[in-house]
Amino acid sequence: MFEYQIKDNSLENKTILITGAGDGIGRQAALTYANLGATVILLGKTVKKLEAVYDEIVALGAPEPAIIPLDMKGATKQNYIDMSSTIADQFGKLDGALLNASMLGELNPFTQIHEQIWQDVMQVNVTAQFLMAQALIPTLLKADKASLVFTSSGVGHKGRAFWGAYSISKFATEGMMQVIADEYENSSLRCNAINPGATQTKMRASAYPAEDKTNLATPEDIMQLYVYLMSDDSQATTGETINAQ
Repeated sequence: MFEYQIKDNSLENKTILITGAGDGIGRQAALTYANLGATVILLGKTVKKLEAVYDEIVALGAPEPAIIPLDMKGATKQNYIDMSSTIADQFGKLDGALLNASMLGELNPFTQIHEQIWQDVMQVNVTAQFLMAQALIPTLLKADKASLVFTSSGVGHKGRAFWGAYSISKFATEGMMQVIADEYENSSLRCNAINPGATQTKMRASAYPAEDKTNLATPEDIMQLYVYLMSDDSQATTGETINAQ
């Protein structure tokens, strides 16, 4: 799949939801998907950032995007149900969802993980993903071929010292993806996870403040896999965690 050739119309007529769409990998995915013909739904907690991405997409001459302001730390089950219903009413279906938003928390020894940090990380990285996926699946199943993509990490399949809550949350993310993939194996819905690897993002900078970011991949550098998993070319791929680098 690393030899996958992105075609100009790879995502034409698709409607794709992206969480954490205001900056970093989410922003780049939104721009890339829109440039390939998709109508993107931008979800994030900072309206100003979402509006900036919206303006960039409109300037590309791409299909007009939609904006959903939502803070995943405080959103309820009903918020996600209402969101999915609105998407179904407006667009008729959802072809793809990139669940990209995550929270790092703090890098601490295991015995020093603060309970509130633990709860916040689990809320954003696990519970919110669970509630959102649960709500979105019926709308994804309205599409002929649908793709649900979670975001994992290298510390999501091998625990690393001091990465505590974040690492554990990503183990849960991979497990959730595998459960969904197995349950919907014989349906129109496929489900996978991406490990983006070391990439120039704010989260990476907060984890490694002294790192020379010029040695890292940019979000644009890793878009090949993000496009592949949203395109119909990946319809036989499900239940996998794939490294973008």
